[in-house]
Amino acid sequence: QVQLVESGGGLVQAGGSLRLSCAASGSIFRFDMGWYRQAPGKQRESVTTISSGGSTNYADSVQGRFFISRDNARNTVYLQMDGLKPEDTAVYFCYARNRPLTYWGQGTQVTVSS
Repeated sequence: QVQLVESGGGLVQAGGSLRLSCAASGSIFRFDMGWYRQAPGKQRESVTTISSGGSTNYADSVQGRFFISRDNARNTVYLQMDGLKPEDTAVYFCYARNRPLTYWGQGTQVTVSS
């Protein structure tokens, strides 16, 4: 069992930046990690992933603005979000996946004002 705790969300003006953190209770070395988000009234969508080997993928909507990284020594994954837009407003969820297992955090709210 791996517990994930997100932090770093908050209220920011459009064009601003936030850095989300996802701290795991155990080693993430073998896990693919990533972030999803869910806006009010919308389905949860994948934002970005980082494999256990460090390969990254991004949704088209955040490409070039968001950057995911991992620190296996600290059991932590980060999401640097720059150039934030009002449409980035959502609850952001961290996950850890080593199939068939997937663990989720409780989410952190990001609100971008125009």
